[in-house]
Amino acid sequence: MKKNLFLLGLLVCSMATMAQTEKADKPETWYFKLGASYFNQTASTEFPVVGGQLPNRDVYAGTLTNNKLVSRESVTGSFGQGFRSGITAGYRFSARLGVEMSANYYVSNEKTMAQTTNRLASYNPQTTVATYVDFTANGEIKAFDLAPAIVMFLGESHGFEPYTKVGVIVPIHGTLDIKTDRTYTSFVGANQVAATNAYSKDVVKPNATLGFMAALGTSYKLGSHISAFAELEYRNFTVHGKTKETTIYTENGVDKLNATTSFRAGSTASNHTNYQDHLDVNSNNALTNPNGVDQTKPMDELSSYVGISGLGLTLGLKYSL
Repeated sequence: MKKNLFLLGLLVCSMATMAQTEKADKPETWYFKLGASYFNQTASTEFPVVGGQLPNRDVYAGTLTNNKLVSRESVTGSFGQGFRSGITAGYRFSARLGVEMSANYYVSNEKTMAQTTNRLASYNPQTTVATYVDFTANGEIKAFDLAPAIVMFLGESHGFEPYTKVGVIVPIHGTLDIKTDRTYTSFVGANQVAATNAYSKDVVKPNATLGFMAALGTSYKLGSHISAFAELEYRNFTVHGKTKETTIYTENGVDKLNATTSFRAGSTASNHTNYQDHLDVNSNNALTNPNGVDQTKPMDELSSYVGISGLGLTLGLKYSL
């Protein structure tokens, strides 16, 4: 009897000890995070063709009949540099393991994608009128994405709780906005006779894609439910174009989007592009189709890729239920 009472007492003590341990180790189940990030690009690659222009920085010089390329360099970079804001919902299965789902909005820094200075655009020997073009094309990415991730918590010490996480990036909506400024200057001999300042905005929509992310972070308790957190995050993914639409085109501030001018047709082919994996004789592109371009249909161009890889620091607040 005494032996049974001893065993019963031991069992009760063990259960009490386990309950206290579980209570001490029991993590928050749900938590929410609000943060802001700044990313720097980690890889620099050559930008794609922009509106038929190679991704170069070109400088021309010479005479009316001998305008030569005197300098050329490739324009490289990525859209991985920029600001991001996001909200995250997390759930901890145990003291060590959890999952997160983040919703983020990202705006990249503006990047120069192509630039040309003083290129002879046209020359009429009968009237000796020469027209030069200077242009700069700048791109900017705006994107909304979801990022599910698995989180491994490494244990709390002195209010700090470091953790690591890996996951994927699923872009939900995004565009590459390309803003191009062109100046057409006409001369008769050495005398300027006309100048046209043209501005266009092209909106490129991407195909569906997936990216990868990994982060190392820590939280620090500010109160019973509030913590501050910091994360160092690496992300890597590329996107390629699906369609492009010219949404704005002006000449000297006047809307010419659908008008035929000296510099563009103002047609469906001028304002719309479908990106393809290859071009052939059936493509609506003058380079490969012997019949030229059907101006009533969207232009076909090769699909281009841009990178959004970067290394970023996120700072924010965490609320645990």
